[in-house]
Amino acid sequence: MRKKTIRFLPILLIFFLFSSSVYAKDAVFRNQKNFLWKVQSKTCTVYVLGSIHFFKKDMYPLNKKIEDAFKKSNILVVEANINDVSQIDVQKLIESAFYPENEGLEKHVSRETYEIIKKGFGELGLPLEFINKQKPWFLALTLTSMELVKLGFDPNYGIEVHFLSKASEKKILELESLDYQINIFSRFSDKDQELFLLYTLKDLNTLSLELDKLIQAWTSGDTKTMESIISKSITEDKRMSSFYEKLIYERNRNMVSRIEEFLKTKETYFIIVGAGHLVGNKGIIEILKRKGYQIEQL
Repeated sequence: MRKKTIRFLPILLIFFLFSSSVYAKDAVFRNQKNFLWKVQSKTCTVYVLGSIHFFKKDMYPLNKKIEDAFKKSNILVVEANINDVSQIDVQKLIESAFYPENEGLEKHVSRETYEIIKKGFGELGLPLEFINKQKPWFLALTLTSMELVKLGFDPNYGIEVHFLSKASEKKILELESLDYQINIFSRFSDKDQELFLLYTLKDLNTLSLELDKLIQAWTSGDTKTMESIISKSITEDKRMSSFYEKLIYERNRNMVSRIEEFLKTKETYFIIVGAGHLVGNKGIIEILKRKGYQIEQL
């Protein structure tokens, strides 16, 4: 499996993929905050950067404060090392993402949903055989990735890829792993996966309208706007609450526990996580604040 294909897999929610034509290097943003925080304990400094997984080449260079924080750190920490494809169990991935020979999507979603899916993917010119073998969670990620690429955005210019390519002299650690992230999606019930796919199809209709808002929020460190966009699905449909609990909030708590382990050391860390994990009362930054750490948004 090619490395470029693997990079589509650790995407956590379509909200974290968006980018736009607003340049991160524009002068209007130079004096504003970044989606970057400095967290300090008595012995350790941790920089936490919210990630956008799809970017354009011309959106670089990033703000100098971000690059300087990376240079000061001797350890790079990512959710999953997407450059290390050797850690992927391809057979397990296939079993998690695709139905076996005698099964298909039609047997695992409602008739109404299946007709919506057929129509939506038919308009993209994709054959029914292509969509019918993919499980809903994987189909949702496939569709989102294809749409973003069509709009000109590339996972090869994502934030993680950018810093992993520059980390040859730094130690690289993971908060999770690719297998762990794949397992999160594959463990959801058919009902939850179907809901996720339906919301993905629905949100794609307004994707181009949301892009500028998201990248401007990221570029200017606007956590309130980012939170409002990310929590939109929960506000509109309470059924998404349990999905968010497993996909975001539970993982936030787990990642905080891992970050606290780092804060007990004497090293300097540069941590990259999806931007949606950093906002709101249940986000990583607020959890760390409540635990008493000294935190500054840069």
